[in-house]
Amino acid sequence: MISIKKYAAIDIGSNAMRLLITNIVEQDGKETQFNKSALIRVPIRLGQDAFTVGEITQENIDRMVDAMEAFRLLMKVYKVEKYKACATSAMREAYNGKEVTAIIKEKSHIDIDIIEGKVEAAIIASSDLHSFLTTDKTYLYVDVGGGSTEFSLFSDGKMINSKSFKNGTVRLLNNMVNEVVWIEIEKWIKTNCEPYDAITLIGSGGNINKIHKLSEKHQDKPLSYVYLASQYQYLNSLTYEQRIAELGLNTDRADVIIPATQIYLNAMKWSGARQIYVPKIGLSDGIVKAMYYGRI
Repeated sequence: MISIKKYAAIDIGSNAMRLLITNIVEQDGKETQFNKSALIRVPIRLGQDAFTVGEITQENIDRMVDAMEAFRLLMKVYKVEKYKACATSAMREAYNGKEVTAIIKEKSHIDIDIIEGKVEAAIIASSDLHSFLTTDKTYLYVDVGGGSTEFSLFSDGKMINSKSFKNGTVRLLNNMVNEVVWIEIEKWIKTNCEPYDAITLIGSGGNINKIHKLSEKHQDKPLSYVYLASQYQYLNSLTYEQRIAELGLNTDRADVIIPATQIYLNAMKWSGARQIYVPKIGLSDGIVKAMYYGRI
């Protein structure tokens, strides 16, 4: 017997908002399948508000309401039976974050949970991450967002430690990450990775996904530190307009891709990792799985 459920996840990040609609296929005697049905991304850079002026502006509140109404209608058309909306760093730090969620609930009838960094890392770990972890290796998982970066260390298939730092692409673009934060990240990575012989990086986030796509490598093939460093130099050599015209980057991707690459490179350098794997996983995937397995 086969049954199909439709779940949706809304990820309200610091650089963009995403709606993921997933078909969950249950079949007797077989592993449950999670098949992506649709992914819609809206470039509303909430972090630009939250990290510079401390609040979500009226213009972006209006845009969020429009986006959420569109998401609600899309979920209706797709016949989604269950959804969860989670907001991360920008909404956590905007002093009017809770007020904004109340406005959105009133106007678009969508409930939004503002989640902490630890919860964010745990939800992402609910995604397909474990299928990439072999018990004979140690992995540093790095998820780079607009407002924060989550680091999680896995060994023998189990999470050893996890921490969220206020260092993300939108913050870096606005020169809002001081040297102390970088020193804290370096110390955390070196302290946690030191007991292990070899570390492999796993990276997630739209920017590393784009770099991997540009490499034209198969999804299960890693990128080397040397390749990532050369891409960093290449991207830096292009103007913002050239990155859009020559590489086909979205307008809201062409600027943040450089600070994102800087974070991954530093994580590789401080952990001693020579390779980075880039599975297509993220917060929205994790939300769907966490809902299905009753974790949220």
